[in-house]
Amino acid sequence: MGLVKDSLAESPLFLVNMKITPDNRIFIDIDGDNGVTIDDCINLSRTVENSLNRDEEDFELNVSSAGADSPLKMPRQYVRHVGRTLSVETNEGEKAEGTLTAADENGITVKTHGSKRQPSEELHFQYGDIKTAHVVIKF
Repeated sequence: MGLVKDSLAESPLFLVNMKITPDNRIFIDIDGDNGVTIDDCINLSRTVENSLNRDEEDFELNVSSAGADSPLKMPRQYVRHVGRTLSVETNEGEKAEGTLTAADENGITVKTHGSKRQPSEELHFQYGDIKTAHVVIKF
């Protein structure tokens, strides 16, 4: 994991998740402040592959961007999505949907969509209280 973080340190890209299975399959998910391109994934894949020795260990390497339907995990991901609609579920099972209006190192603010019965409100969530959060994709 250190190799991946080090190779991304001077870029707008960052590690979201890394998993190594018992059968040596390596899955790396990255995101970026300005998105992720295929070239970004290829370059990181080459860097990681060149640092590992296939003569010593056989492995499968998969480098990909965090998908549009992937849950948000890192504060930097929330900052990137300010202004978009977010669906949040807390550890206590509370659910909210609304516009992500702010994100900082401590947590987020979501302004719910009001209705005739329920006025909109601003909800504040600390990152540690969020079970899952997804950007709502509308077509």
